[in-house]
Amino acid sequence: MASPTEYIDHHLTFNTVTLSGNPGGFWSVNIDTLVTSWVLGLFFLCAFILVARRAKIANPGKFQLFIELVFEMVKGQVSDAYHEKSKLIAPLALTIFCWVFLFNFMDILPVDIINFFTTAAGHPGVHWRLVPSADINMTFALSSSVFLLIIGYSIKAKGVGGWSKELLTKPFGKWLLPFNLLFQLIELLSKPVSLALRLFGNMYAGEMIFILIALLPWYFQWILGTPWAIFHILIITLQAFLFMMLTVVYLSLAVENH
Repeated sequence: MASPTEYIDHHLTFNTVTLSGNPGGFWSVNIDTLVTSWVLGLFFLCAFILVARRAKIANPGKFQLFIELVFEMVKGQVSDAYHEKSKLIAPLALTIFCWVFLFNFMDILPVDIINFFTTAAGHPGVHWRLVPSADINMTFALSSSVFLLIIGYSIKAKGVGGWSKELLTKPFGKWLLPFNLLFQLIELLSKPVSLALRLFGNMYAGEMIFILIALLPWYFQWILGTPWAIFHILIITLQAFLFMMLTVVYLSLAVENH
């Protein structure tokens, strides 16, 4: 029987493969995060492709209506926040919302579900964390992608010269160039950092609370776990929505002349 400390440590340890020979080094890969995120991404793509191919105007199914509801919600938010023309923003926002929501939804599954299957398969003690968004490497990977898009859209809208001029002359004018560059870099870098840490912090905290509840006797687990799971559904949806909306807002600011 594992102690509470060993139990918590087991559930917070990633299934890591080290490519450099230095455990925990830069070239360490969290296999559980990668595999889970790929599987969830594939599920998202297959579900939307299936609905698109089988879509019906008359008597649509419940799943089609649900997908259409999500699509219209995202489309409306993008239309309100992004005022330029782009074929990428709406699909990007839809992908971010659905993918991050699926990441977060893994937190609703029972804490010991992986242990149950690995033990039944004869491999007890295997480390496998199911919530990709509770891995700071994944949240920074997502926010770094958004960061590159912000720079790309800025250059596309203003040109290299216009974007460089904005970095060097705003907000204090050309005579305070070092201060302008410093403030612009702080503003630019704070966007991906805040995106990554906000999502990671909320999902890590939620995962930890579920683990602590799992340490309680089974009758307390249901009493405390059920209301927390219901409340956590709101949190995981809100976090996916915030990540999507902030991405759209940041890209909208990138193409505007400040």
